[in-house]
Amino acid sequence: MEKEKSSKASSKDDRGELPLMARLAEEVSKVAFREKETFSPILKRWHQLAAGVAVATLHSCYGNELKQYVSGVHELSPDILQVLKHADRLEKDLVQIAVENSVDSEDGGKSIIREMHPYEAESVTSGLVKSWITERTDRLKEWVSRNLQQERWDPKATRERFAISAVEVLRIVDEAFEAFFLLPITIHAALLPDLATGLDACLQQYISMAKSGCGTQTFVPTMPPLTRCSRRSKLGTVFRKREKGHKKTQGGTGNDNDSCGTPQMCCRINTLHYMQTQLDGLAKREMTHLTNSVSTQDISNGLEKAFKLSAAACEEGIQHLCEATANKVIFHDLSHLFWDGLYIGEVSSSRIEPFLEELDHHLEDISLTVHDKVRTRVITQVMKVSFDGFLLVLLAGGPARAFTLQDFEMIEEDFGFLTDLFWSNGDGLPSELIDKFSIAVKLILPLFQTDTENLIEKFRNVTLESCSSSTTKSKLPLPPTTGQWGPVEPNTVLRVLCYRNDEMAAKFLKKTYHLPKKL
Repeated sequence: MEKEKSSKASSKDDRGELPLMARLAEEVSKVAFREKETFSPILKRWHQLAAGVAVATLHSCYGNELKQYVSGVHELSPDILQVLKHADRLEKDLVQIAVENSVDSEDGGKSIIREMHPYEAESVTSGLVKSWITERTDRLKEWVSRNLQQERWDPKATRERFAISAVEVLRIVDEAFEAFFLLPITIHAALLPDLATGLDACLQQYISMAKSGCGTQTFVPTMPPLTRCSRRSKLGTVFRKREKGHKKTQGGTGNDNDSCGTPQMCCRINTLHYMQTQLDGLAKREMTHLTNSVSTQDISNGLEKAFKLSAAACEEGIQHLCEATANKVIFHDLSHLFWDGLYIGEVSSSRIEPFLEELDHHLEDISLTVHDKVRTRVITQVMKVSFDGFLLVLLAGGPARAFTLQDFEMIEEDFGFLTDLFWSNGDGLPSELIDKFSIAVKLILPLFQTDTENLIEKFRNVTLESCSSSTTKSKLPLPPTTGQWGPVEPNTVLRVLCYRNDEMAAKFLKKTYHLPKKL
């Protein structure tokens, strides 16, 4: 060792093949076998465990040098892996010689083996590889954070209309797996969960940032307090109410920027769909990186389990973005025609056609932007929000809205127009899907053609049924707003009364709950 150290400044031997400590392990192994074959048979006459003592001494000498060498190593490198690999091989050779030499001894050579403190080459290797994994995943997390803060989510950036950063992050993941499997170690299966978990966390970070800033409830209007309808003409207050409602809606968006525009939202959805499809095949692709004799079954099982959290996060993220997109289209982009326009004042002069015309354009844009595999999902969510919004207009639209029995036919016809838009003469969503989401509206609409006297009686009955037996008819409790609208849900029936434009309903609400005429 001293000769080689003084003759060469680098850690490589003259042939440039192995690091010095690896070469030393080979030389020590040669000395041990020569000792066993040449000297131990003779020395055994004076010491029964001559070979065992010899290899224990060699084991200790090399161990001291190895300990000093490893203490100066702080990162994974080809040199340290080669040294540890040769050290492990040397230790196995020395232990084997000691065991064979001690067959006839009283303790079977246990005393000699106890003197040979393990090099723990595998443990050192494991620690260095784990540090390597941590370094890789930390760099990827920094990359994700830096790049997604600058991501514009432009659907025109790629032909498939998803973000190029998704391709890049998956490429980096592939490269990390490839570099891992190319490491000259024998413990891939043991350390694979650490790598897979770290990379999975990086992908989850990407997915989380891809949906961030696009809240599902950002654009949904707040339900105003309950009021009773005024018998006076509504025309005098129409424009004032519309102006107030419009300003409130616009001011409540808080995030009307390019990154959350409808095309950008579609790009985000496409991106998560792309990642979801790639994760399905990631385990199979990584199997081709195996270059050693590690059990491929162990590796395959590890990889298949590794990205389940990312796959689930993609699924949840797509649903989140679908909801956010639908709410933005209905309650922000088309708010002036829907929440701030539909049935404001007289129903006959503020019907649904203008809203449907603009909604049709938005649906066409969405259909041209989102991936085929998620198109139905996005459009279905827009339909669901439009149906829920239609009920919100009828049941929580504020004092600028009021309905008479004669309005029922127009309201029912308008909802039919809305469902027809999504059916699109059979070219749109399946009729079964439309029926599923429209059932609540269809069950509630008949309340708007029920005369006021029967409606009040119905309200009394459903309210008393939902309360304790101690409640008297003379004092009806105010049913809480659950948002779970239904034809026999007390708060739903109460709201139909609140928006009923006749004197009987107004007197009942004033007497029973002292509801004001205006906010």
